[in-house]
Formats: sequence, structure tokens, C-alpha cells
Amino acid sequence: MTDLRPRLPSPLREVSDDRFARHGVRLLLKRDDLIHPELIGNKWRKLAPNLERAAGRTLLTFGGAYSNHLRATAAAGRLLGLPTLGVVRGDELAGRPLNPSLARCAADGMRLHFVNRTTYRRKTETDVLGTLLEQVGAPDAYVVPEGGSNAAAVRGCRALGEELRGRTDVVALACGTGGTLAGLAAGLDPGQLALGIPVLKGGFLGDAIEALQGEAFGGRRGEWRLDERFHFGGYARVTPALEAFASDFERRHGVPVERLYVAKSLYGLAALAEEGAFPRGTTVTAVITGRPLP
Repeated sequence: MTDLRPRLPSPLREVSDDRFARHGVRLLLKRDDLIHPELIGNKWRKLAPNLERAAGRTLLTFGGAYSNHLRATAAAGRLLGLPTLGVVRGDELAGRPLNPSLARCAADGMRLHFVNRTTYRRKTETDVLGTLLEQVGAPDAYVVPEGGSNAAAVRGCRALGEELRGRTDVVALACGTGGTLAGLAAGLDPGQLALGIPVLKGGFLGDAIEALQGEAFGGRRGEWRLDERFHFGGYARVTPALEAFASDFERRHGVPVERLYVAKSLYGLAALAEEGAFPRGTTVTAVITGRPLP
């Protein structure tokens, strides 16, 4: 993996933003989107340990039709010369032209296998997974879960917290499956808070993070909490208000803002600052976990 020359630790810089400054809050940006041009942000941190454990075997993973995780895994396979398989939710997609996201996966050499939604929901069950591996002709493939969050990924994300020790009071990021937050919190110093902004609604993420930390570290680690108010209706939902906020942030700071995750976390932080959630003198760091993809 070091042959891919990741930029680690990722850059950390302060930005001047009156929405925070007028409340006495400093805003820092942790530019994980600059780690690698193709394996960006938390995708690098989560995939790198799994790619090392795969040890050259075929990599099989899961995602929806617009999954950034599938795209990152396909790119990693191309860069490292590893065969990759993507199990895609929705068998109705099999006979249609590929959307730009799946077309990019295919161009990077990923073999796509479409399954119905019932099978997809049961993909972690031993018998269902075994059948899938046989169907795709890769019984010995190394399996990475949807979103890339497993114990290896969580331990890989602990380095994010370690890079921020002594640099900030609060670290905030958008959460999908919770693996990045689980590792981040474990790497921070006592007294630092990891704040997760879930991009899916449902209130299930806290239990998932607890389980991931238990699998990776044997129990809960670090101080972390979730604010579930900023999902904007659920995954892939972008309202006019969120679009306007993201465009304004880009103009102010010259930072490309990915809409499905990063925009929601930045919006949430601005709202929390306005609510007075951070005492004056607090330093808040927003992790830029990704960037807009073509």
C-alpha cells in the first residue's frame, strides 16, 4: 500500500468562517480528501488494512448503484492488480445500461453481480454469503462488508484520531456505517469528543458503532456521540437548502464539498454553533472524508 504514496497525515488547516467565529469557535478542516487522488478520505483508511489482509486474493464487497465504496474498491483493485467483485443491490439493474458510478467500477476491472433486494438484505448470513461466493466463482475471495466497516477498518481509522491528538476539542464527521467514527474515537486523547452526523435516518447507528468497537477493541473506546438531525431525509437526499449551503461553503473556502456526506456534517456543525452547542474557545475540526466524484 505504501507504493501508492498516500499523503499521511492528511493536511489540517484553519479557516475563517463568521458562522463559527461570532460564537467564539475555531473551525479546522482535516483534509482527508487529499490522502490519495483515487482512494480518498476514509476510503483509504478503511480499505488499506483490508487490502493488506487480502494478500492478493480476489476482493468481494457490496454496495448500491451509486456506492462510493464500490468505486474505491474497484480503483484499489486496478492500482494494485487485484481482481475485484461487486455485489450490487437490485437485480432489476442487470439488464440496464450502467450508471456512471457502476460504469466507472467496470472500467476499473470490477466484475459486477446484481442480486435482488431480499438476498442483499441477507448477505451477511453464512449460507447466503456462501451461495453468493459460489455463484460468482470465487469461493476463496476476501470479503469486505458494505461500506468497508469491519474490525480491520476500524483499527485503521484509529490513526485519524491519533493525528488529531492535542489539536482540537471536537472532531466531527458524517457517518454511514459508523466504522470511521468507531476508529476515530479510539485514537483521540481523553477529553476530546468525536461527533458523528449520520446521513441515514433510523436511529440504528449507535448500536452499530458499539458493536464495531467491541469487535475491534473489545469494548467501547473514547468519547463519542451522534446528532441524528441532519440527514435531510435520508441517504442521497439533498435539499435546496443543503445545496445552497454547500455551494456557499465552496465559495467561501475553496474546498470542494461532497453533497451526500460532507455537506451534511458541515451544515450540522454550523447549526450547532448557532445553537451555542460549543462553549466559547472551543476548537472544532470537520473531517472532509471525501470529495465530489464525476
